[in-house]
Amino acid sequence: MTSDLFTYSLTVFTGFFAIMNPIANTPIFVSLVEGSTPQEKKKIAKSATITAFFIVVSFIIIGKYIFDLFGITLPAFKMTGGVLIFIVGFNMLQSNKAKMHHIEGGNIDDSLAISPLAIPILAGPGTIVTAMNNVAGRDYLHIAITIGIFAVLIFFTYWAFSMSQKIIDKLGNNIITVISKLMGLILAIIGTDMLIGGIKLAFDLNS
Repeated sequence: MTSDLFTYSLTVFTGFFAIMNPIANTPIFVSLVEGSTPQEKKKIAKSATITAFFIVVSFIIIGKYIFDLFGITLPAFKMTGGVLIFIVGFNMLQSNKAKMHHIEGGNIDDSLAISPLAIPILAGPGTIVTAMNNVAGRDYLHIAITIGIFAVLIFFTYWAFSMSQKIIDKLGNNIITVISKLMGLILAIIGTDMLIGGIKLAFDLNS
């Protein structure tokens, strides 16, 4: 039981870390808040991460009811989610910005924290799909673990955004690009695994 929970927790953490990609998203944050004061940057980072947390947690909690309301089956969701996550990972490997994480720019004001930072950069479709896939058919313990791990990632993202300029100066753009590609590979693998899991459930394949 403990081993299963550890494996589950590691899988959830890896999935969230890969798709949220706090380090690779740091240059995006810097470009959006360019010209703002350190205090304004922290305020925007705090608002964005808190908003993203409540959005994703809401989907984690009411995800089952969304399934029931629209008659969505678990195999269909896993297969669709797997395809979506694979596309995000593939785009990252190709050094393309995934559309669900792409931004065209923004003004430095309070709304910037909501869009595009909270939505869709942090709490985009890929993150929501990952969260719902992790809790689909799970008990309350697994749901609590998922929320807790997501909270840790949100805190790490807030820290990365707050220290954004220092991180970029320290690592350099080349290292950040390498990290982004590694995260893309992990996401592509996770997406493929979700797709295979959905197919197995749909056709009742045990092996």
